[in-house]
Amino acid sequence: MKIKNKLRLGFGFLFVIVLFFGVVAIFYIHEISDSAKVILKNNYESLSFAREMRTVLDENKLPLNQKAITDFNHHLVLQENNITEKGEKEATVGLRKYFDVLQAPDSSPLQRDSAQYHARAQLRKIELLNMQAIVRKNDRAQASVNKATILLGLVGTFTFLVLFSFSVNFPGFIADPLRKLVDGIREIGQKNYNQHLNFSANDEFADVATAFNEMSDRLQEWENSNLATVLSEKQRIETIIEQMQDAIIGLNEKNEILFINTVAENILNLKEKKIVGQPAEKFTATNDLFKSIIENSALRSFKIALNGKESYFQLENREIVIPNLDPNPNDVVSIGSKSVGQVYVLRNVTEFKERDEAKTNFIATISHELKTPISSIKMSLKLLNDERIGPVNPQQTELLGHIKDDSDRLLKITSELLDLSQVETGNIQLNFVVSDPREIVNYALNSVKFPAEQKGISLQVMAPASISRVHADLEKTAWVLVNFLSNALRYSGGKSKVIIELKEEGDKVIFAVKDFGKGIDEQYQQRLFERYFQVPTDGQNKSGSGLGLAISKDFIEAQQGEIWVESAIGEGSTFYFSLPAHQEMKGKG
Repeated sequence: MKIKNKLRLGFGFLFVIVLFFGVVAIFYIHEISDSAKVILKNNYESLSFAREMRTVLDENKLPLNQKAITDFNHHLVLQENNITEKGEKEATVGLRKYFDVLQAPDSSPLQRDSAQYHARAQLRKIELLNMQAIVRKNDRAQASVNKATILLGLVGTFTFLVLFSFSVNFPGFIADPLRKLVDGIREIGQKNYNQHLNFSANDEFADVATAFNEMSDRLQEWENSNLATVLSEKQRIETIIEQMQDAIIGLNEKNEILFINTVAENILNLKEKKIVGQPAEKFTATNDLFKSIIENSALRSFKIALNGKESYFQLENREIVIPNLDPNPNDVVSIGSKSVGQVYVLRNVTEFKERDEAKTNFIATISHELKTPISSIKMSLKLLNDERIGPVNPQQTELLGHIKDDSDRLLKITSELLDLSQVETGNIQLNFVVSDPREIVNYALNSVKFPAEQKGISLQVMAPASISRVHADLEKTAWVLVNFLSNALRYSGGKSKVIIELKEEGDKVIFAVKDFGKGIDEQYQQRLFERYFQVPTDGQNKSGSGLGLAISKDFIEAQQGEIWVESAIGEGSTFYFSLPAHQEMKGKG
């Protein structure tokens, strides 16, 4: 039966119960009303007639006049037509007989007095019979009321119990299947696809249960197929990770080992049979290398003795982030993704390290070997320019000038390559002394004074009267400043100026070289201090080796300083480097 029909039957049953109670109540109320009507209609009227006839006798003297006779006779006739009680008829007949005596013209006064006496006696008898009837009928009516009250009380109690039972049980008929359906949906939400609903009734809820069970079966099938796919992909990924030459370690959000390949086990010297699923703390307590990888995220390079030789590794770690599919309903803000762990990769860069060292050694060797022939060339050029050897014509002088420029450039590049090899091999030697920053500036100015004069460029120094000394390598710091100035002169137009500024900020002394050339595009500024990088030129300026700024960066950072640039197209460039101030002494102006 459909739910709609059940609801109709339920409310129809309620209507029948209410109708039944109403009919019973109306029946007994009507019965009580009828009893009251009998009392009023019969007995009360008889008492009224008797009272009127007594009034006529009380208010008139014998013999009765015609009006009194008419009134008495009128009420007597009404009484004769309203006889309802046993004995009332005999009393009424006797009353008629004595009234006839009262109204007879030939009756003697004695007969009239006797008739009046007996008439009053009959009136009292009529009144007594009706009063007794009223009491009797009132008792019977009261009994009917009591009976009706009891019956109505019973019927009302029965109706209340039926309605109460209906109100308690009938909502459950709707609510129970809905509750089971909600519970089933919640189970499905928890991925319990084995949940099924069973409703015995043949109604809409049974149809819903059938559809729900079909959905659950389909989800179970999808879960099984999806789980098989996931397991297959998991095995595939584990195989890929196992075949990789790099050491890979994965931790979940509980800091438990999610996966680890054989390379990582060998590097970390982990001999446990069961590693996956174990907390990382179990191994970091006794394995310093593992502890360094997991806890020291700032440490990126490792040198490990592996298979009897030193190997170099580069550490990379990535956070595992997945979509947040089940956000906490109590959270004010719903987060779209969440972290579920970390992946650590130790890349074996030993081969690249060895190649880099070989490259550095090769550059150092070649540079060292080139310095001798280049010096010989410069000596030969100097001799050729000496007129004591013999005069040269103007064309030969120009050629010798070009050779000298190129040899100077080769010698500079060779020196830079040697400096670079020192930096890369870690053999850079710093000779720290306490120096006045202005002495470093003067040293650099003397080195570039001649080319500045040739281009007509003005060199201006801006320095405070008192500035802290620096604890630095005088030669290498001056070399950096000379490199800044050489670049500024190269990219400045004739008759312009270059400003060298010294200032002190906090515990640092800042050196700045500002030119008013074309400036450097923002896209190149981040790469200026990379090795071999050169800003594209328009061909008017000779490019260097691309090593000067990279070496300058290494020299400054080796002295615990910083180096940077600020530039804008059309406004020129300003190169800065800072060195720690030596606070104990001040350079006086």
